[in-house]
Amino acid sequence: MRENLNRDTPIADELLIDDDSPAAAPVSGRARTLLLLLGLVLVGLNLRPALSSLAPVLGMVSADAGLSPAQAGLLTTLPVACLGIFGPLAPHLARRLGSEKTIALVLVILAIGTALRTQLGMFGLYAGSALAGAAIGVTGVLLPGIVKRDFAGRAGLMTGVYTMALCLGAALAAGLTVPLAERFGHDWRPALALWSLPALLALAAWWPQLDTRHAAGQGQWQVRGLLRDPLAWQVTLFMGLQSSLAYIVFGWLPSILIDRGLTPLQGGWMLSLSTMVQVPASLLVPMLAHRCRDQRPPIACTLLMVIAGLLGMLYAPADSLILWAALLGFGQGGLFSTALSLLAHRSPDQHVAAHLSGMAQGAGYMLASLGPLAVGVIRGHSHAAWPLALLFTAIAVSAFFVGMLAGRKRLVGVRAAAI
Repeated sequence: MRENLNRDTPIADELLIDDDSPAAAPVSGRARTLLLLLGLVLVGLNLRPALSSLAPVLGMVSADAGLSPAQAGLLTTLPVACLGIFGPLAPHLARRLGSEKTIALVLVILAIGTALRTQLGMFGLYAGSALAGAAIGVTGVLLPGIVKRDFAGRAGLMTGVYTMALCLGAALAAGLTVPLAERFGHDWRPALALWSLPALLALAAWWPQLDTRHAAGQGQWQVRGLLRDPLAWQVTLFMGLQSSLAYIVFGWLPSILIDRGLTPLQGGWMLSLSTMVQVPASLLVPMLAHRCRDQRPPIACTLLMVIAGLLGMLYAPADSLILWAALLGFGQGGLFSTALSLLAHRSPDQHVAAHLSGMAQGAGYMLASLGPLAVGVIRGHSHAAWPLALLFTAIAVSAFFVGMLAGRKRLVGVRAAAI
């Protein structure tokens, strides 16, 4: 195992797995590799539809279920909070069941949660959203480790493929949910329930991985003092603040655009476009960032794009919204990839990076969940644009100042020790 992260490798090569994961046995042939690749792509496709499918039909859901704006905000917040609550449990589940069996289990939970949102009234909406968020949180922690373990020589390429699958799933759900609802007589229930089928398809494709045999673990590592390290908290706060802007977009962008006069179909397609633009940005920005001394320049540039895009969504002429949606998506794709890179660049070795990842994604996603909730509370009092503009600007400015601290070329002051 490497004891130091290579600072010149792409961020995908540096993600985010501790040394207590099993080492892979040699891949047994081309068919085994293709099956694993297919499984990774289909699992990746399922990590966002449960989040992005709800936003375009949130108005229909709220009207049918009698949700207030604050309750609708809680509905968009709950799965994001569950990412932070349940993601840190992933390593413990993987040690007991193995990564492959854990992913198979949470795919079943994801399918159940996605379908449950359409049953049992308000209870089903909230319980299903929580189950879906929990499943996504666990899967999102485990997949990068499997990529690094089984595709060690091609981790950058494979994580790029996985990231593109994730963005594609989000874009498809955002763009197709309203047309599906219209096809079912303007009924949002079957339109949302259908997004449980891709999870079952992914489970079928992943099933061959349950027979995979891995060598014994290579030991466990202990990292102490991370919670007392200021730089670790700066990285965590930056991760949470930039994620807050992202999940506001996932949860509320179509509703905000509908208030401006767009149809639900147009609002869904704007979210879909913005999400698709994140794909090239998530690959291009890290390559450009390697030319910089540290991560502060890409943080500043991408944050500027994000806040400009969000304000454009609120105030720009309707016929220019496509351009602002594209700018927003490019900024968010680059900002997310830069945030991920900090988990490696601020860590002295891969073991600390794994623990910093757990801290940043756990506490960070809990912080991020407050953003969609705040939008719901604001919309409960006013549908004017200026309170949202203030909220977006406050989050972006906070992310900028924390990012300027987290982006400095420094390392957290803790080290890993074998146990």
